[in-house]
Amino acid sequence: MKIAYIFFLIWGLTALSAGAQTNGAFIKFNEVIHDFGELTQGDKAEVEFVFTNTGDAPLLLSNVRSTCGCTVPTWPHDPILPKGSASIKVKYDSNRIGGINKQITVESNATNGVIYLKILGNISKKPEEIMPFQNFDGNGTPIAQ
Repeated sequence: MKIAYIFFLIWGLTALSAGAQTNGAFIKFNEVIHDFGELTQGDKAEVEFVFTNTGDAPLLLSNVRSTCGCTVPTWPHDPILPKGSASIKVKYDSNRIGGINKQITVESNATNGVIYLKILGNISKKPEEIMPFQNFDGNGTPIAQ
């Protein structure tokens, strides 16, 4: 009987602590994965990841970094007040041909820890521009057709 009482006491305390809400900042993104789909070399490849501080303390982003130099994030350096929103803008160098699968790491004082954002897509080679055929006379003047 004593063992059963201790078991239920420990179980109850564990259940209560799991349900307790942590005070502090909490970051919530509208989306954490963005798929650019099919792009052509040189196309604009930018996305804005919007987030809200749903916690009860100011949110401060300490570092936002990408996995390579082809992906450049910019983020707010001022605190985001509770219930406030802001965004992280990410630019990808679309002059690189091939698949896009890049991760952006967001570090902050949020109680939910480090957040990982991802961009996906594919960049195809830009079609080569072909000059139209023109006939010239011996002096370099186009000949009317």
